[in-house]
Amino acid sequence: MKPAFRIHQPGLHTTVQDRGRFGFQRFGVPPSGALDIESLFIANALVGNAPYSPALEIRHLGPELSVQADALRIALAGTTTKLEVTRDDQTQRISAYRSVTVCRGDVVRIPSLADSANAYLAVSGGIAASRVMGSASTYVRGGFGGYQGRTLQNDDLVCTDGDATPTGPDLEFARAEPEQTDTVRLVIGPQDDYFTEAAQATLFETTWQISNDADRMGLRLIGPKLQHRRGYNIITDGIATGTIQVPGSGQPIILLSDRQTTGGYPKIATVISSDLPSLGRARPGDAIGFEAVSLEEAIEIGRRRRARLEQLVAQICPLAAGPTLDPDALASENLVSGVWIPSED
Repeated sequence: MKPAFRIHQPGLHTTVQDRGRFGFQRFGVPPSGALDIESLFIANALVGNAPYSPALEIRHLGPELSVQADALRIALAGTTTKLEVTRDDQTQRISAYRSVTVCRGDVVRIPSLADSANAYLAVSGGIAASRVMGSASTYVRGGFGGYQGRTLQNDDLVCTDGDATPTGPDLEFARAEPEQTDTVRLVIGPQDDYFTEAAQATLFETTWQISNDADRMGLRLIGPKLQHRRGYNIITDGIATGTIQVPGSGQPIILLSDRQTTGGYPKIATVISSDLPSLGRARPGDAIGFEAVSLEEAIEIGRRRRARLEQLVAQICPLAAGPTLDPDALASENLVSGVWIPSED
């Protein structure tokens, strides 16, 4: 393992995540993994890694870290927020959805995410992490996987898992921002019969608000109470990622990657897998609505979305050579009659 970064400020909730661990829910182990699997895929493609290599998942506020290697290639995806690279007291702001080569001593900072709850910082070679049940994903509640089973902390030394030496030019992705939708598609059930017809209609007629009670386990929604038809307890059964569980409060909860594996509240519907990345980026206060689709439609949507993502990733190209204009940097310079006066150095 080769050193990659020294953590100076860990951010709000920064963990190592990959695609997740599968086949262990019968033992009470959730899949964990990236909430926004598409952005993980893109970030890794930009630095030349395998699609779901371990990367840093950043929630709301990113870390500050220093480079502890001669050269690394990094890329941020899942947000339009720019990362900041400081070298010799000069700070450059680098757009998301492109890679940048950093050197020993550079300081990298990811500010507060302006438009997303999650973003992914990939590094060439991938992140070296503890693999448990076949996955490097961190499950904080269980205390395993990732970096010592926890969120990153000050002075952690994060290493790469393979050869991190960059080759060739930096790359950029054709789509400069994550796709986001206000309408989330659902497959009805499996316990929709536990709810009144009015409650089922309300689910789709309401614009719901994501509450502050939102984390990697799930999103609690704010809206009208969904009335149960015959109580709100069922014989405990399995829960899938995206399940919408409705407890006695009548307020729906969308369960995500770190959810419990079984539950005893009825499940009115399930979010289709294609819309989970969008939910992974959703922030408290965001508004969402629901649309019903059939299982067959959900499968076809998934096929088309996967094909589209692979098509977009195939269009990743070398970063255009030559000087570029950063509007934020320009705004910080001295302007005389609309003319940019560069500094002497």
